[in-house]
Formats: sequence, C-alpha cells, structure tokens
Amino acid sequence: MEDLKFKFLGLINKQNQVKVPSMGLHPDLLNPVEVEKVDSDPSGGDHSYKSDLILDQNLLEAVEQAYYGTDVNFDPLRYELNKLSPTLNSKEIEQRYKRLKQQHDVVSKTVLRLILRKQNACKGEFEKVLMLQKQLQDMINICRVGRTDLLVAKSQFTTTGLGVLANYRKRLVVQELLSNLSTIKTLQQTEDHLQELLNEGNYPGAISLVLECQSAAITYKHFNCIAVLEEKLQDVLEQTEEELDVMLSKMCTQFDMTTYSSIQGAYKLLGKMQTAMDQLHMYFTAAIHNTAFAAVYRHVSGDMKKPYKELCQSVSDDKFIPCLIDLCKSLWTILTSYYLVVNWHNKSKMHKNCDASKKDAEATFNKQYIDQKLENGMVRIWHDIEMKISTYLIGTDLTCFPFEHFVQILGIVHRLMEVGEELCASRSESLQKSIRKQCLSFFSHYHASRLDELRIFLENDGWKLCPVKTNFTAIQLQEFRSLNSVFNNSEVRSSPEGLNFYENDNSGGWLQRCVECGVSPFEVSLDETIDEDILAIIPDDPSEYFSEDSDDELPEELKREYVEESDHLKVTRKKTKVKHIGPMVTNTTLSILRVCGRYLQMSRLLQSIAVAVIQSMIEFFELCFYAVHSFFTADLQINGDLLYSPKLKLTLARIKENLIVSEHITEEVVSQKYKVIPPKLSSTVNLKQPEKVYGLAERIVAVESLLFLRQQFISLRPYLEHLTDGSQHEFLHQFYTQTLISAVDLRKPIYMAAISQAFDTNAILNSMSKVNWEVQDVMSQHSAYVDTLLYDVQVLSTRLAELGSRVPLSREVSDLIWENVAQLVACTLVEGFSNAKKCTNGGRALMQLDFTQLRSKFEKLTALRPMPHSQFVEQYVKAFYLPEISLEEWVQEHKEYTLKHLTGLISCTCQNSKKARQRLMALIEEQRINR
Repeated sequence: MEDLKFKFLGLINKQNQVKVPSMGLHPDLLNPVEVEKVDSDPSGGDHSYKSDLILDQNLLEAVEQAYYGTDVNFDPLRYELNKLSPTLNSKEIEQRYKRLKQQHDVVSKTVLRLILRKQNACKGEFEKVLMLQKQLQDMINICRVGRTDLLVAKSQFTTTGLGVLANYRKRLVVQELLSNLSTIKTLQQTEDHLQELLNEGNYPGAISLVLECQSAAITYKHFNCIAVLEEKLQDVLEQTEEELDVMLSKMCTQFDMTTYSSIQGAYKLLGKMQTAMDQLHMYFTAAIHNTAFAAVYRHVSGDMKKPYKELCQSVSDDKFIPCLIDLCKSLWTILTSYYLVVNWHNKSKMHKNCDASKKDAEATFNKQYIDQKLENGMVRIWHDIEMKISTYLIGTDLTCFPFEHFVQILGIVHRLMEVGEELCASRSESLQKSIRKQCLSFFSHYHASRLDELRIFLENDGWKLCPVKTNFTAIQLQEFRSLNSVFNNSEVRSSPEGLNFYENDNSGGWLQRCVECGVSPFEVSLDETIDEDILAIIPDDPSEYFSEDSDDELPEELKREYVEESDHLKVTRKKTKVKHIGPMVTNTTLSILRVCGRYLQMSRLLQSIAVAVIQSMIEFFELCFYAVHSFFTADLQINGDLLYSPKLKLTLARIKENLIVSEHITEEVVSQKYKVIPPKLSSTVNLKQPEKVYGLAERIVAVESLLFLRQQFISLRPYLEHLTDGSQHEFLHQFYTQTLISAVDLRKPIYMAAISQAFDTNAILNSMSKVNWEVQDVMSQHSAYVDTLLYDVQVLSTRLAELGSRVPLSREVSDLIWENVAQLVACTLVEGFSNAKKCTNGGRALMQLDFTQLRSKFEKLTALRPMPHSQFVEQYVKAFYLPEISLEEWVQEHKEYTLKHLTGLISCTCQNSKKARQRLMALIEEQRINR
C-alpha cells in the first residue's frame, strides 16, 4: 500500500502548472511519427477511430478544474491524497490511478498534436529570433568600431583640427539655411506666377506649378511661413479646379480645341480624368435643357418658371417655324461641340498609340473608361435632343398650317433625323413618332380639303386643252423638283427596272464638312423655288398649232377630190390629218399632278407615311377616273355590254363603293370617311350640239388627259414602290394592274356616247323595215338605207376634220373613233336584219349586197381595212343559209348576239317548220336564263 502511494505521488508531481495538466509522457508519445501516422490513417476501422476520439474527448473533459488553475502553490499530490477516504481501498485507488493515467495519456496526445500543428509557425518565429540576434551582433560590432575610432581621434587630433571641423560644420549649416531661404522666397513668389498662368489659360502649367510647390512645402513645413503658404496653395488649387470646371462647362456650347487640350492636361495632372469626363457629360445634359428652354423662351413672352412642355405650347403659329429653326440651330451647336470632343479624344488616342513605349495600368483604365463614356454619351445626348424637339413638335396643332409651311417643318425635322443617323446611326424613333403623328393629323385634314377641291375643279372644268410643250412630263413641275435628281438621269429614264433612288444629295461625311466649315445644316434654305417652263407658245392662228400630213401619207382613194357615191350624194373628201404635237393636258390634270408632287415631298421627307400618301394619290386618280366616266357616259344611248371590259366594270364599282357616297351625306361625314359627293358636269360644257359631234372634243380631251395622268403614274411606279419599302405593294399592284389598265377602256364607251347620237339609228331601222326581203330575184342595186348610213358617215368625217383643227387627234384616237362607228353600223345592220319577218334567198342576197357596198365605201372613207366588226354582220347574214341542225349549233356557239337577234334569225329561217322553230326558241330561252 505504501508503495502504491509513492507511485501515485510521483505521477502527480510530474504535473506542470499550465492550463493543460502534466502527468508524464505516455510511451507511445516517444515516437510521435507513429502516433501521427495512426491518427491520420483513415483505414483500420473508421468506426473504432471515431469511438476512440469520443472516448478521449470524454476523458479530457473529465479532468478536474483544479488542474487548470494558475496557482503556483498548488500541490497535485496533496490534492489527490486529501481526496482519499480515511479507510483506504486498494481497488478504489487502482481505479483512480487507472483513470488518472488515461487522462494523462489523452492530455499528452492532445498537447503533442497541437505542437505538431503549430510547428511551422514556431519555426518561422525562431528564424526571426535568429535574424534579430544577428542584427544585434552587427550593431555591437559597429559600436565597437565607433568607440575605437573615437579613441584614435582623442589621441591623435589637436584642438585646432577640431575647431576647423566645427567651422566646416557651421558652413554646411549656413549653406543649407541659405538654400532653404532661397526656396522659401521662390515659393512666396509662386502665387503671382500662378495667376499669370491662369490668365493665359495655361492650366496644365498652373496645376504642375502648384503640385511642385506643395511637394516642396511638405519638405519645409517646419517653417511657420511655409505652413501659411501651404494653405494658400491649397486655396489656389481649389480655385483653379473651380475655374477648370467653369471652362469645361463652356466647352458644351463654345468648343475650342486649344482650351480643351489645356483643360484635359490639367485634369490629367490632377488625376481626375474620369471625374472630368463624368462632369462633362453632366454639363452637356444641362446645356441641352438650358439651351432648348432659352431658344423657345426667346419666341414666347411669359413666365420663365413655366415647364418646358407648357412653354412649347405657348408658341404662336406665326413664330412656330422661326422658333423651330432657332431651336435646331442652338442644339446643333451642342452636337457640334460633342462631335469635336469625340474627334479630339480619337486623335489623342491615335497619338498616344503611336508615341507610347510602355503602358501604364491606370492610364489604360482611364482611356477605356473615357472611350466607353464617349461612345455611350453620343446616344444619350442625341436622345435628349430628340426628346426636346419631339416635345416641341407635339405642343402645337399643325393641321391648319399652310402646306408650304408644313413641308418646311417636315424638311427641318428630316434634316435633323439625318444628323442623328450620321452621328450615332439612330433611327430617331421618338422624333419619327411625334412628327408622324402630326403629319397624319395634318394630312387627313389636308387631303380631305384637296379631295373637295378636286371635286370643285372637276365640276368647273370646261375640258379645254392646256397648251404645254411637247416634252412635258410631271417632273417639270415645281412640286416635283425634289425628284429631279432621280428622273433627269438618262440611264434611269431608259431603264426603269434599274432605278437607283437617293432620297437626298448628301453623301457620307457631310456632317464633318458642315462642322469644318462652321455651317449649320439648318441655315440652308428649305423653300427654294424654280421657274417652270412647261407652256408652249401659241401662235396667233390656232390652226398653225397643228401641222398637216402630206398627201403622200393618204390612201389613193382619198386623194381624189370626189368619191363616187349615189346620184344624190357627192361630198368633197380631201382630208387633212392632224399630227399630235403635245400631250393632252387640262387644268384639272395639272392640279392633280401638283398635289401629287406635294404629297411626294411629304413622303420623301417622312417615309413612314408613304403608304397613306400614295393611297391618297391613288384616290385623286380614281376620283378623276370616276368623274370622267360619269360626265361623258351619262348620255350613252345604246347597250353598253359590248363596250365595257370586265376590269372596267370592276374598277368603276370599286371606286364607287370606296370613294363616292350618296348626295344626301353631309360634307362632315365625307371628310371623316375620305369620300366625296359625286361631281357634276359643268353647265358650260355642251354635249348636245350635233355640229360639234355632241361634245366629242371635250370627251377626247377628258379621256386623253386622264390617260396622260395614267402615264405619269406609270413612270412614278418604281419610286412609289421604293417609298413603300417593299412591305405593302398589294394596293399598288391592284392600282397598276386594274385601275390604270382599265383606264384605257374608257375611250370606247365615252366616244361611243357621242358617236351613237351622230347617227339616227331609229330612222335607219325604219328604212330597213321598209325593205322587201322576200324578193325572188337577186338585186343589182343596194338599198336606200345604205346611202343614208354612208351619208351620216361622211358628215361625221367632215365634222371630225373640223374638230381636228381644234383638238389634236392621234392616229390611235382616230382609229378608235372609226372603230366605234363601225361597231355602231354593224349593230344597226344586225338589228335591222333581225327585224325581218320573212326572208327569201333573194332577200338574203340583198342583205349581202347592202353590207358589201357599205363596207367598201366605209373602208374608202376611213382608210380602215378591213372594216372593224364586219364579221359580226357577215356571220349573222350567213346564218340565214344554215340548215336547222347547223343553226342549232350556231346559236349555241355565238353568244355575242342578243336574244332578239337570235329570235329574228330563227323566225326567218324556220318559217316552214313550226316544230324546229319551237325547239330553237326553247334553246334561246334557256340561254336567256343562263345569261
């Protein structure tokens, strides 16, 4: 037992006084590598390893708090003995011993683990201690050498030598003092030099001088005067920065390359290039606002505290355009300044790239920041300017402005959008949106007025020729002057499919040229006028206005003074043929072309409204188209089924539905719906005079002037398609493939309306009804109605010759007139033949004789060979000879004849066969239902 106590006491004495109890070293700790290896080995049972860690942690936590005390008098041996009970128990003591031993092992392992973890740090600290020890050793050596040298000096130097050294030292001090005084004097005089540099605008020199003085002041700050000077230098530096800020703000409206270079050099010395760029953009934004406000306020008298939007709404109509020009010029100055700022930095960047031999990280970062700021800044500045102009534009109602003023506004805005596109490739959507809104509002009001104006023109037009030059086209009008550069090109005129349109004459770089010349694009006159030279010189004798063809161009039969006719009919037939020396144009046609030219000016300046503009131009043509038809076909006295083509019928119906309204509709509703009241023919136009062929001259002028207008629209087609940008060509395609093509078909019904009245068809039919078609012998003399028809043809020919002295008749028009005459004659003959109740073979031969004689004389009079529509009569006459079976097939095939014609034919040919007649009549009735 006694031995056990001593062992226990020996174990406790090995405990140290630190926070972790010391209980001796475990045998395993003598080989720390193996311990670390065991601890770090994850194999060998992860579960047992974790269990050991938990057990060690529990044992470590079970160490009593007394062992962690800092009391140096603490006796662990005595502490454990005092804990034993008076009656000693060997098992209890062994258990206590075993527990303390386990705790000692755990503490030892933990301490070793902590030591190994901090080993590298300990090694580093130890190296520092060794270095410090070496430095101390060096200091000791230096002190020893110094003391040795002092001993040598003490023994070898005399008092005189020491005095010389002392004087030399004083000399050095005095020299240093003089140098300091000279520096102080120079610093004191710096303030005046700084002011001179600032007055000269040499900001980099001033900043550099201030920075040098401040650096020197730091060296001599122990002098009281220098401390005061340092405060003054700081004040001067702040003053210089304020002046730099003011000059930087002036660069927004009064850019000067020399001054701006000086400002940038000064900010570079201050290290505030990024700040300067941010400040510059802020000043540009403020300059746009202040300049726009001031420009508008100069044209408005009122309170300056009004917001900009309300100020724009206060501009009167008569000052709107001057104010807009002033506003654009003012903002152009700001744009020019920014453009020059960007150019300055671009040139500076190129210079640095060429001269710089090494790159500084801070300088590179500043350059990238400035480049990005300038690139984004142009877009922001243009957006601000765009918003100011847009706000100004929508602040006034422009619907009541004269067209010339509105086009001038449109031209200014168009030029402004070109500036935006040149500067930053901006489409100026906000500006386009505002001007498009104003333009559509103005255009709807203006177009309604022009439609009503055109209706008045049509109702008051006398349909007389307006004498124009032979080469007259629409582009010679003043309103088309903006398109002259497109259509005056000979290659363009000869090759329409190869058109290249340029909306303006400005080539690339025009903005730079304006900046270099110091010219504002808004100072150029936007309302230039040109002199028109479209009217032909009218001679005193109007007949000289037209020239005659030589007789060599006439047929041989027409060269004779007389043409053999019947005994009672001899009429002079020597004719003159009039050449067409100029286009047929009326005042209404010119008015339509002028309005279309104005419309194209608008669409050229603002392409986004091109579709609405072109549709309105089409409405002008369609209204004229409808008016000409309604004026000159109202007195058409024959069936028009054979006169109207399907396209013409469809076009007239569509125009009436879309553009024309009933007369009881009020004008207010008409304006809202873009429709007009049907125009009425002027009372000055007389269509009832037989000697003037029932107004045939007016009809010809009306139709041909419409066709001239049609030709002008055809020549404009490539440009119109260009304006619509290829996105909405459907309505254009319909206009060109239906409306314009069907316009040519108007000639037939309009000319026929006059020609049909020149022939007394009722009298001719009555004369034909008196002819005996039941003759048995073949006749050698034609019927009397043939002479009547030929007489009417000859009278018409004479009147056409007289009409040709007043109105130029082209070969095409003349042939068409005679074709209508031939059609009228053919229809009259067929109508008369169908009235025959009975007809013999001799009567059929007489029909052929009459028609042969009529055709022969007609071809001689008109020089048309063969006579048009002659087959219409020949086929009908030949049908009288057909048998019943062939007649049925003929009736089914020839639907160009009316039911009356077919009924008369069957009545004559089937006189002896009632059954056949009934069967064919049933077939005709079936056709009537199907038609």
